[in-house]
Amino acid sequence: MTVDPITVLIKRLPGTEDLPVPARMTAEAAGFDLRAAVAKPVRIEPGGIAVVPCGFAMAVPAGYEAQVRPRSGLASRHGVTLVNAPGTIDSDYRGEVQVPLINHGREPFVVERGMRIAQMLVLPVPPVTWVEVDELDETPRGTGGFGHTGA
Repeated sequence: MTVDPITVLIKRLPGTEDLPVPARMTAEAAGFDLRAAVAKPVRIEPGGIAVVPCGFAMAVPAGYEAQVRPRSGLASRHGVTLVNAPGTIDSDYRGEVQVPLINHGREPFVVERGMRIAQMLVLPVPPVTWVEVDELDETPRGTGGFGHTGA
């Protein structure tokens, strides 16, 4: 399946000329890797949180969002993930893209300049119309909450 590309305008911030813009690491990768634009290494203690800059701002087209997600390698090897996963970057945000990392691991984790720290997908956000009703249709699940979908 071929999908027409969308255009996302990106602005490097001063002092980040040495860092690559977000990029897919393979042709079939869904996410664009985000890199740390830290001036010096950032140490995240176990249980600690650090907001890591990525060195760019962007203009996501109207009707789209950018989702920032953890990298599976950092999560599985070090326990480092995002505090709010996935994070959403709205189409009207023009500030620096930053990633809030949390260290769930047992050892301190050091973020180095240029390290791949998260991945980002640009996805459509469909228009939604809310219609208030008195009753909803029935489903086998009904009103069952967390853990009520089976095994």
